[in-house]
Amino acid sequence: MVENNNQLSTSAEDYLEAALMCTLRGERIKVTTLSEHLGVSKPAVTAALGELVDKGFIAREKYGDITLTESGKQKAEEVYQKHRLMHDLLVKLGVSEQQASIDCCKIEHVLSPESIACIEKFVKGE
Repeated sequence: MVENNNQLSTSAEDYLEAALMCTLRGERIKVTTLSEHLGVSKPAVTAALGELVDKGFIAREKYGDITLTESGKQKAEEVYQKHRLMHDLLVKLGVSEQQASIDCCKIEHVLSPESIACIEKFVKGE
């Protein structure tokens, strides 16, 4: 699932972002919640969480709480910031909120740090 130490797969980033969304809403991170949010099966969530545990991004007690580790929270926040940035750019360009929400989920994973920095300057009007 992880391509190298610094680069996570799109799927892994989505799981981290979904876990962060749970915490931002004040919810516990649960397999069922992640399954519903991402539209995947519970066994798929369980497998993905196992890999994220192995990589040190989440901590999980068997049949217990799931939490983001400090590095997991940091990575999830990076992904979410890219998500928000791409959403804001698309809306600024005239894309509907609904379509921007769909498209930014795809775009956020493939842009280089250089492109992200330039887009951020543009969106902020710098």
